[in-house]
Amino acid sequence: MKITTKIMFALLGACLASTVTAQDSVDDAADVWATVEAQWDAEEKGDKKWIGRMLTDDFAGWSKNSPAPRDKASTEMWDRYTDQQAKLTAHELYPLAIVVNGDMAVAHYTYTNAYEQKDDEVEITNGRYTDVLIRTEDGWKFIAWHGGDDE
Repeated sequence: MKITTKIMFALLGACLASTVTAQDSVDDAADVWATVEAQWDAEEKGDKKWIGRMLTDDFAGWSKNSPAPRDKASTEMWDRYTDQQAKLTAHELYPLAIVVNGDMAVAHYTYTNAYEQKDDEVEITNGRYTDVLIRTEDGWKFIAWHGGDDE
């Protein structure tokens, strides 16, 4: 079987394209996971501006302790209230799966965290989240999430 130069370059191009796509996917998944970790780190450090930076304007997230999805403004209001009641003092994240499809990503993970309550009691909980992120000019941002503490 004779392979022409044209066919050989076409095959080589297809192989390189799939390699680049696979590498891009790995890099994107790493960037998505870094964004998830940065959100938790910001909360633990007491960063009051992370919601403005990390959530899209049309965000809708539904934590298990909320009766309905919350938009960005509601999420910010409830985060301020929670910060007055307790402080995140430690957390550990366990990634389970990250799917990146173009400019959209879904990250599934579990967590363990410790909150120090106003009465100095420490509560340690475990839970799970599914975060949906989109790629923006400023990097990956959350457009939705769902999850919370296991009961």
